[in-house]
Amino acid sequence: MGASSAAAAALDSGLIASLRGLEPDGRLLFACRVLRMFAYGSLAVVLVLYLASLGLDAFAIGAILTLTLVGDTFISLWLTTSADRIGRRRVLVAGSLLMVVAGIAFALTSWVPLLVLAATIGVISPTGNEVGPFLAVEQAALSQATSDERRISVFAWYNLAGYVATAVGALAAGFATQALLAADFSDTDAYRAILIAYAVLGLAMAAIFARVSPAVEAPRTTVAPDGIRLKLGLGERSRGIVARLSALFALDAFGGGFVPQSLMAYWFHLRFGVEPAILGAVFFGANLLAAVSSLSAARIAARIGLINTMVFTHLPSNILLILVPIMPSLPLAVACLLLRYSLSQMDVPTRQSYVMAVVDPGERSAAAGVTGIARTTGASLSPALSAPLVANASLAALPFFIAGGLKIVYDLLLYRAFRSAPAAPPSVERPV
Repeated sequence: MGASSAAAAALDSGLIASLRGLEPDGRLLFACRVLRMFAYGSLAVVLVLYLASLGLDAFAIGAILTLTLVGDTFISLWLTTSADRIGRRRVLVAGSLLMVVAGIAFALTSWVPLLVLAATIGVISPTGNEVGPFLAVEQAALSQATSDERRISVFAWYNLAGYVATAVGALAAGFATQALLAADFSDTDAYRAILIAYAVLGLAMAAIFARVSPAVEAPRTTVAPDGIRLKLGLGERSRGIVARLSALFALDAFGGGFVPQSLMAYWFHLRFGVEPAILGAVFFGANLLAAVSSLSAARIAARIGLINTMVFTHLPSNILLILVPIMPSLPLAVACLLLRYSLSQMDVPTRQSYVMAVVDPGERSAAAGVTGIARTTGASLSPALSAPLVANASLAALPFFIAGGLKIVYDLLLYRAFRSAPAAPPSVERPV
């Protein structure tokens, strides 16, 4: 008991030291993470409501959401696999400007072809989660400026910052929209204000990324140690494991794409008549729980390993996801949702650390980019299928069942494929 308590205290001390020890570049990257996830959280609450207020039907909304993620996939593939060569800072600034383009375009038009074009070439998040090139490049940049021993802890704080920002963004969007509606703004104009704020935050991010130093750039190498030419930024040794992980991550994201936050908010609105302010508060609480769980993940991973943490925290969260639409009342449905969020994101910092650990430093942007793009690709296919189901009262629960079921299959396949050779957290391999 005493040894366990001492280990926990040491780990907690390591978590705090990792945050305090951030270099100036790390602080700038964290600041942009906070701004971006605030923007994503705010948009997820109102995006589908905004599109519906423009008069779009469920099929058009689903198509726009899908094309948004498809466009992000192709843009991210190009930017992240080139980031270590053309410059990580340049890629991060470019991604921020694409956020500005998408936010302004969505705010200024109700013409579906232009919305589709903006969704395809811009960077906009219908899920409340990461899209675009940011996550992959920031992970690589943070890994460049962080020791192996502290990587999981830094990623835990990085994810906590994102979840808190997403939560606050959801809450702010809900109350801001409700206030505008109370001031006699139309539904469309109230939601449009959030899109304009999204574009402004993208512009602020571009300014901050421009201040990051050259120290975050990749080491000066374009050829793998074995002399084989890199493909998609990956050497021959890394390609197999990254390919297997990408296939599994795509399955997980495909399942999750059936119930992104924007559609989940829409489902609560249709099923229980929940107003934007209440929706914002619900997802504020959900993302705060996800934030706390990201720190818990570091402690759990130090004891049972990365793969076990990824699987054994994810399985019960997916069962809770299936239970949400079965609940007969709003309080019970919200309770299941909150419990689900308290577990569902523990696999994120462990997954990120695992990917960084299995490739060479000069391949990290590419590895994170390829696995991230696999997730975006999987997630991009689902909304077009699930949006019409959510809008149909007799089928509205089906996306939750499909999402939970597919994500459970992912957990089992991941455990089967990697349980025999798990990668221990760096803090366990080389204690500080």
